[in-house]
Amino acid sequence: MSMQTGRRVGVAFVGMGGAVATTAIAGIEMIKSGSNRLDGLPLAGKAVAGMVGYKDLVFGGWDLNGDDLGAAASTHGVLTKQDLENGAQVLNTMRPWPAVGSAKFCKNIDGQNRIVAKDHREAVTAIAEDLRRFRKEAGVDEVVVVNLASTERWPDLTAPSLNSRAAFERGLDESDEAISPAMLYAYAAIKNGIPYANFTPSVAADVPALIDLARELNVPVAGKDGKTGQTMMKTVLAPALKARALHVDGWFSTNILGNRDGLALNDPSSLQSKLNTKGTVLDSILGYPVEDHLVHIHYYRPRGDDKEAWDNIDVTGFLGQKMQIKINFLCKDSILAAPLVIEIARVLDLAKKRGDGGVQEQLSLFFKAPMVRNGHGPEHAFGVQERMLADWLGVH
Repeated sequence: MSMQTGRRVGVAFVGMGGAVATTAIAGIEMIKSGSNRLDGLPLAGKAVAGMVGYKDLVFGGWDLNGDDLGAAASTHGVLTKQDLENGAQVLNTMRPWPAVGSAKFCKNIDGQNRIVAKDHREAVTAIAEDLRRFRKEAGVDEVVVVNLASTERWPDLTAPSLNSRAAFERGLDESDEAISPAMLYAYAAIKNGIPYANFTPSVAADVPALIDLARELNVPVAGKDGKTGQTMMKTVLAPALKARALHVDGWFSTNILGNRDGLALNDPSSLQSKLNTKGTVLDSILGYPVEDHLVHIHYYRPRGDDKEAWDNIDVTGFLGQKMQIKINFLCKDSILAAPLVIEIARVLDLAKKRGDGGVQEQLSLFFKAPMVRNGHGPEHAFGVQERMLADWLGVH
């Protein structure tokens, strides 16, 4: 259900040429043309006053690959030729803006479509100028930035530049090596009053310097790492196992995927960032440490975007009897992720409209490692997260 707001919102993706971004853009363009339904969009049935409609979203963004989005999408294997001819033709006319990249932070992803900047400060200025131009040329009332770029390695979180606003801004002038590309985009958005979400495992707006900046400027921010497949299933099942007092002795998880995200994770440094966001979910929900919670992710090119996740769960029940649960989830990474990205952008825009700045905990439902406002532990249980969002939206 969509309510008319009379507003148009621009969504600027970092990683616009990737599988998730091209799928999200194609999906919305096909809704506009009438060739796609609202299936898979979690908030499609909610009537929320002030929330922008799906047809009122327009898109732009950055990517290291300068190919038009139609060409980029054809390499990802998510959209069909028929999709690109039936409502999503506009992708063939859209090209990403030059992007900021760093082989030091993302070893396996490179490209020639780069912002030319002598230092971090100049890169931030270029990003901010892109956003101002996008707002003006698209004629939108608001802009939201969503990070969909490939996973970066974990930074040194003890670096002074990440722990205060003043030190971060000095770090921009000095091109401090602790500041990553993801943080440059986050800073440029927040500093210019633009809501920002991080759908990747990379560290971005979740460092103290940028959390404080978002709170001071009252800019909505949310993250991180979209909860789409295996972790979504964990946060659904674990509360049920806890409610039935079935003790989880071990949970073995493994994945194979062959898209660009998988290629980025083939670098051990980027992989560790992903494992960091996936690892704490079970302990938080169950209330005790699962010592044998093992997670493995493998890049397997033949699968492309068709991710496959296996889970083996060992549990102990009444009379100490041992049991096992097996899950085999054959999913499509971008088909699960794209609708969440769209909803996150709509909710962040609504938060800005309501004057609700800082960390947006109500969006925890969509993230593996939700950001929180006041330093308490994040809520991971799916049902509780769903109620948090419904309460904030005012729908039940």
